[in-house]
Amino acid sequence: MLLTIDAGNTNVTFAVFDGNALKGQWRIHTDARRTADEYGVWLTQVLEHAGIAAKNIKGAVLASVVPQALFDLRQLAKRYFNVELMVIGDPRLKLNTGIGVKIDNPAEIGADRLVNAAAAWKKFKQALIVVDFGTATTFDVVSGEGDYIGGIIAPGVNLSLDALQKAAAKLPNVAIQPPAKVIGTNTVGAMQSGIYYGYVGLMEGIVARIKGEYATTFCPPPGGRQLSASPKDAARNGGGKSVTVKPPTAQASPQSGGSLSPAPPQGGSESKKKEMKVIATGGLSGLYAKACAAIEQLEPDLTIWGLKEIFEMNK
Repeated sequence: MLLTIDAGNTNVTFAVFDGNALKGQWRIHTDARRTADEYGVWLTQVLEHAGIAAKNIKGAVLASVVPQALFDLRQLAKRYFNVELMVIGDPRLKLNTGIGVKIDNPAEIGADRLVNAAAAWKKFKQALIVVDFGTATTFDVVSGEGDYIGGIIAPGVNLSLDALQKAAAKLPNVAIQPPAKVIGTNTVGAMQSGIYYGYVGLMEGIVARIKGEYATTFCPPPGGRQLSASPKDAARNGGGKSVTVKPPTAQASPQSGGSLSPAPPQGGSESKKKEMKVIATGGLSGLYAKACAAIEQLEPDLTIWGLKEIFEMNK
């Protein structure tokens, strides 16, 4: 069995695979001060509750964006499972992730973002935008040749809501959920509409601009001359809906607050080369996919499956 660990800024997610079968996954709040023994006592108990013996864990792999937790997670693997922890991003290991990394400084890419991109490429084998709803909302771009070529980091949904509530004394705590209508007629409704449809707009706008820039910069038209796209042109080239979420349409969608979904691209090799699939992962991805025209497919467990795939490529 394989233990995968995704150490994020908010939660640490543990999962166990038996071959290709996901046996279970569990989360604990991220605390950089948590010791290996604290992790070990908690994790062995939840594994026992799931009927998984610690002695059956034969490998462990980690993606972490919390450097302070690395030492204790290494110790956890050694003391409680008697395995060496494979750490994504450890320069000493020179791991094969299955994708190239073509950015200014490859060492800067977060381990979780690299794992997500690798997992998405392995599954879909086409140009991709991977949206991850975490502490930050990230957009990671994979080219049609299987290279990670960059992305965008925006404040996360919960982070933005917390900042709003802390900075405005009279604003209450509200749940993140789709409001009954876009125009709020009370404070709670107005806040829920802002945090929900505000991020729907952010996602659709960013995806449209990524697609426009990708089409003109990475997939220039025949003849080699690169064309520049204005923001309005980029928006018109924005993400379409997939049948996974809702059927493609060129009509305004009431559920998306009036956003437009363009018709599918026309046939031909150039159109196929430029086509980008948009997938979403992370805790709030399912909630926002209901209203976001740009999201085509949900992959809520993308990171843990990516960790498994990278481990198997390098064991």
